[in-house]
Amino acid sequence: MSELLQYQQDGHVVTLTLNDPERRNPLTGNGMVEALLEALDRIHRDSSVRAVILTGAGTAFSSGGNVRDMQRYARMPNMALRQEYRLGIQQVPLALFNLEVPVIAAINGHAIGAGLDLACMCDIRVAAEQAKFAESFVKLGIIPGDGGAWLLPRIIGLSRASELTLTGQTIDARQALDWNLVSRVVPAEELLPCAREIAEAIAANPPHAVRLAKRLMREALHTRLDTLLEMSAAYQVLAHQSADHQEAVAAFIDKRTPVFTG
Repeated sequence: MSELLQYQQDGHVVTLTLNDPERRNPLTGNGMVEALLEALDRIHRDSSVRAVILTGAGTAFSSGGNVRDMQRYARMPNMALRQEYRLGIQQVPLALFNLEVPVIAAINGHAIGAGLDLACMCDIRVAAEQAKFAESFVKLGIIPGDGGAWLLPRIIGLSRASELTLTGQTIDARQALDWNLVSRVVPAEELLPCAREIAEAIAANPPHAVRLAKRLMREALHTRLDTLLEMSAAYQVLAHQSADHQEAVAAFIDKRTPVFTG
């Protein structure tokens, strides 16, 4: 695993820490994308992982794109630059969308541009009181190239997403909470314990049911109701016939704590 991304597993929970604090954890120009994709593939293949926490080292969650590195983009052939986006940072939202293990963004500081979009790629977002948020691409004369225009409106609504995207303005954690961009705001020292509490609550549930439920919610973002109901019926067959479901029912009847094995 790259030093740019710390990978730590404790029980069924993996904590990924963006680890380029001197540059405020940019996602481009440093190999961070490759490190993230490697880590997500590792999690995808590891059935022991039931929840993931994603956070940043230092004072920032992520500053997004490396602005200094962008100077070379103007000199690149058009198709080469297109491929760099398609085969680079655009692979991250696809990997997180398709990852069936729930991911909690523990936003410890500034989440700017692609850093905000990375947080939006996660399933749950909790923020420290000092966190700041900006969809700031327009300030650099560019657009969200990483899926932000798809993600942000689905989280906070089109009007507020348009305001953030078209002004490039920065909002604080309390406004982010008011706008449903995050679900909790806590003091800095409580951020990781809060994220851990949520992760443990997820990990305590039958892992296959959690994965199927996440997949259904993801598919619901772009699927018709009738199609989703058909998928739900098929997934429910799998869930009802699982050993963990039988254990949950037996434990409920016996009034004991269930033990889920996945």
